[in-house]
Amino acid sequence: MYDLSPPITEQLAVWPGDTSATRELLMQLSQGDSVTLSTLRSTVHLGSHADGPNHYAVDGDGVGEQPLEHYLGECRVIHVSAQRGKRYGMEAIPEGTPIDAPRILLSTGTYPDPNHFNPDFAAPEASLIRQLAEQGVITIGVDTPSVDLSDSKDLPTHNQCHVSGIRILETLQLADVPAGRYELIALPLKLMGFDGSPVRAILRPLQTDPGG
Repeated sequence: MYDLSPPITEQLAVWPGDTSATRELLMQLSQGDSVTLSTLRSTVHLGSHADGPNHYAVDGDGVGEQPLEHYLGECRVIHVSAQRGKRYGMEAIPEGTPIDAPRILLSTGTYPDPNHFNPDFAAPEASLIRQLAEQGVITIGVDTPSVDLSDSKDLPTHNQCHVSGIRILETLQLADVPAGRYELIALPLKLMGFDGSPVRAILRPLQTDPGG
């Protein structure tokens, strides 16, 4: 089993200007209280997370309204050839790699430390999203904080995901995961109307992997 989620601590990086995670202890057993009770304050785009379509589309639904099949089921992990600060297309996928699962997770290695926000991470081209959708893909996952470049304002890849009906998972930890097919479990919280949700993303090996 592979755990794709970085630890949620106050050191976990968030998008510049967003709300970092903080914990307020309201009650503590060590102080003589009957229970330990915490309050979490944070962006919903925290660590490994799912974007709700309303994060990037005026007519999009919240993350809690999304069909669960986008976040649960067979997937393929692909290590792509990507340069920092650049977009990559279908040519970045290793030759011979089958697109044989409805969920594709792309590992670029361009955002190596989840506790340090480096803005020069890579991002998929909108054309790659369109081509994956044409092959039956319903979910895209990336190992970076966004499917668009950090300085993008028009968000072409987010918009193509919306047009193609593809849901988005971001900041997955994929560096140590061998390429191949797995079962993905990355369920967002049922936050109705919210624009995102943290997920505890894991992969489990499938019984058979005909694609290698």
